[in-house]
Order: sequence, then C-alpha cells, then structure tokens
Amino acid sequence: MARVSDNNKGLAMFKHIAALSLVFAFACGLAATAKADEKPYKDGAVTDVAWIRVKDGKLFEYVAYLSGTYRQEMEAEKKAGIITDYHIYQVAPRRPEDANLILTVTYPNYAALDRTTEVDAIASKIEGSLKAADQGLSDRGSIRQILGSQLVQELILK
Repeated sequence: MARVSDNNKGLAMFKHIAALSLVFAFACGLAATAKADEKPYKDGAVTDVAWIRVKDGKLFEYVAYLSGTYRQEMEAEKKAGIITDYHIYQVAPRRPEDANLILTVTYPNYAALDRTTEVDAIASKIEGSLKAADQGLSDRGSIRQILGSQLVQELILK
C-alpha cells in the first residue's frame, strides 16, 4: 500500500510540475508576444506648420508683429512649458498663390494642445484681453493670409 501512495505522490508532483511549466511557458509567450507587438518607434514632439502669404509690400509690417507680440507670446508659452520651440522661415514661392513665410510651433506632445486656458491667459496678459487678441488676429488679415496649417508628429526610431 505504501507503494501506491508513493506513486500517487509522484503523479501529483508530476502534475504540479507540468502545471507550473505550462504557466511559465504561457507567461513567456505573452512576454514574447508583447515584445513582438511593440511599435518600432516612440511618439515624438508635435509641430504645427502654418503656411502664410504676406501681401505685397507688407512683409516688414508683418515681421514687426512677429518680432513683437508674437515673439512675446511664444517665449511666454515656452517658459510655461506649453511649447518647446518656434521658428519663422521665409520661402521663395513658386506661384503667386503660394506661401512666402512658414511659421512652426513645436509642442512636446499632442496633450500640450489642450492647454488652452494657459494660452488664453498668456494672450490676455500680453495683448490686454482676449478681445484685443481676437481683434489683432482680425487686423492681421489685412497684411497676410493663412493658406493652411498641418500638425505633424516626429517618430523617434527605437
């Protein structure tokens, strides 16, 4: 009878080891699947690219705005961590309807675009009020036209 009991113990131990091996294999399989399912890049910064057509004879006036109020707002947003950088590029248009300036504003991620309350507070402080900021936007329509803008996100390869 002792022999049957030893066999039962051996069988129970074998079942226990088999179950543990199965759990281990399953866990390794999940880890391998997760690794294989991982993106080969990580999400980088988000840049808003705006194409601007400054009207003939108005470039100096528009650049004066960019070097004044615009720069103050961008620097304040940079200091607040809302944006990481901004740039102004002059381009040679191929056709009369093409942009002659490109403005870029870089955000750390898409979530930074939701910080509108902070952006509004900065605009109010620099321009006097949101109404004044809105009026300034309207007034700039007489010296430039926004042809379009696009958000692009950098993909950082792993």
